[in-house]
Amino acid sequence: KSTTAWCNTQKGCYMSTIIDRALAGKFVLIAEIGVNYYDIATKFDISLMDAAKLMIKEAKDAGIHAVKFQSYKAGTLAAKASPSYWDTTEEPTTSQYELFQKFDHFGEAEYRELKDFCDMLGIEFLSTAFDLASADYLDSMMDVYKISSSDLNNLPFVEYQARKGKPMLISVGASNEDEITRTLSLVRSANDQPIALLHCVLEYPTPYEHANLNKITSLKKSYAEDPIYADKNGSPILIGYSDHTKPDTCADVIKTAYNLGAVIVEKHFTLDKTLKGNDHYHAMDPDDAKNILKGIAFIDTLRGSYDLKCLDSEASARSNARRSIVTTCDIKKGAILTPEMLTYKRPGTGIPPEKMNEIIGRTMAVDVKEDTILQEGMLS
Repeated sequence: KSTTAWCNTQKGCYMSTIIDRALAGKFVLIAEIGVNYYDIATKFDISLMDAAKLMIKEAKDAGIHAVKFQSYKAGTLAAKASPSYWDTTEEPTTSQYELFQKFDHFGEAEYRELKDFCDMLGIEFLSTAFDLASADYLDSMMDVYKISSSDLNNLPFVEYQARKGKPMLISVGASNEDEITRTLSLVRSANDQPIALLHCVLEYPTPYEHANLNKITSLKKSYAEDPIYADKNGSPILIGYSDHTKPDTCADVIKTAYNLGAVIVEKHFTLDKTLKGNDHYHAMDPDDAKNILKGIAFIDTLRGSYDLKCLDSEASARSNARRSIVTTCDIKKGAILTPEMLTYKRPGTGIPPEKMNEIIGRTMAVDVKEDTILQEGMLS
């Protein structure tokens, strides 16, 4: 069953813009604000809340479909001895605990305010939960849960979120096939909602030569096209991409991912790509987002329909460029047509050449001149 057909069987489908668009085969762009609003607040000398809201508004104005934050407390996320795994020339902090401690000030009340602001603007809100407490308080604010690549093997936590009974986005960075299969099977055993698997490379930033976008094709073939991973109602597996490359001029990375089958794309978002620290250096800004969406819209224009039929726009060319049966000599009324009397030439406005064997042996009902395009009414 196609994802669109499955969606149409549901009563009203979902409140989630992400899932509804993806099920309909429409591209979805998610701005991963994460905790970048901390640096934006410093840059513009405004409060954290005002900075977060400013980024949401800029995302909405750029045409982005959803914004995503990260909900955690450093003490529940990383041990104090956790080393860095990012480019320390861009983000010099060498301890995960110390870095996360800088960006863990928001809690339930703040995310509720951001959720309400998103609703007012008409852009979907979600946040990746990194502990049980945030998974619980975010439940009433989100229509879809996001699992970080870092938690793919955290099966108890994945199952806890899956049992919330909502669609799920699951990043599969730094994972092997058996791990993806195991996690997906666990989620499917607890949840009958649509699931999106997001190709991801845990390298910040990801060099273009490491983007490994062909993995999107493998995910599509191994999971999205395998009915074993759909629930009894045919709930689909969707494919997406969580991107950590630096934005390229023509948005070729994202456009290639989309052409390979990634209908949902998540990318870090900033208002200033020159800012040091955290996730600004590989993030898209509003202009990048507009460029991505413009490129995807052009691709959709090029893609057109899947129908195997003549296009309306081809009708004139079809008629004039194809051939008809044409006489090679003058033929009198009552003559029996023989192969030597006939050939085929453009335009295709007469009897088509495919009927040549049916025409041979028939009788002319009228006189015709050489080079006449035969019409059915000329024959008896």
